[in-house]
This record gives sequence, structure tokens and C-alpha cells, in this order.
Amino acid sequence: VQLQASGGGLVQTGGSLRLSCAPSGDTLSSYAVGWFRQAPGKEREFVASIIWSGTRTRYADSVKGRFVISRDNNKDASYLQMKSLKPEDTAVYYCAASSNPYGLGPQEYAYWGQGTQVTVSS
Repeated sequence: VQLQASGGGLVQTGGSLRLSCAPSGDTLSSYAVGWFRQAPGKEREFVASIIWSGTRTRYADSVKGRFVISRDNNKDASYLQMKSLKPEDTAVYYCAASSNPYGLGPQEYAYWGQGTQVTVSS
């Protein structure tokens, strides 16, 4: 499966964005989905993940209470709703898929796509 993240942009501190992840080559419904981000000069970090059914999620401490991961298997997409954005959230955001449908751990993800830039201005 190949993935494409979209929905990034420039937003002010405190603003909101919703990112979307769409697959090609396969459907997402049998995969766990994760969101990661990479800021300039930093390593890629885990943001959030969701199992195939959407009934279990996991978040990085830095985004708990501000970001919500979801998925709609009927629309074959995953979403990352981000609110109360901070300048330190500025990064390229990637979605990824795990062939383990219950794979919430950051190390589970083998399928990656193009990212989308999120810039939060102060």
C-alpha cells in the first residue's frame, strides 16, 4: 500500500488543521494507521496511531488532549485533527500503515507515503 498525506498548511498559534491520509494500491481497512512528524534537524517522531477498527488509539504525550486520530473505513481514509497548535508542532507530517491491524507501536509501520507540511506561526 502507498499513502498520501494532505491537508497541511500555515496556521497561527492556537489554530486547527485536519490532515487526511489516503491509500493507493490497497485499502486501509485491514491496516493499523499511524501519524508521524519530522521537524527540520530532528528525527522523525511518533504522533498517534489507530487500529484497523478505530476502537483503540495511542498518542504521544506531546499531543494528548490536542490531537485526535480517526479513520473512516467506508471512505478508506484516516484523519488527524489537530487543535491548539503550537509552533513546536511545525513539521512535515506523514501517515504510515502497519500490516499488523492491531499495531499501535511506533515500530510497527513499514508503509509510508509523502508527507504534508504543517507550519504554526507564533
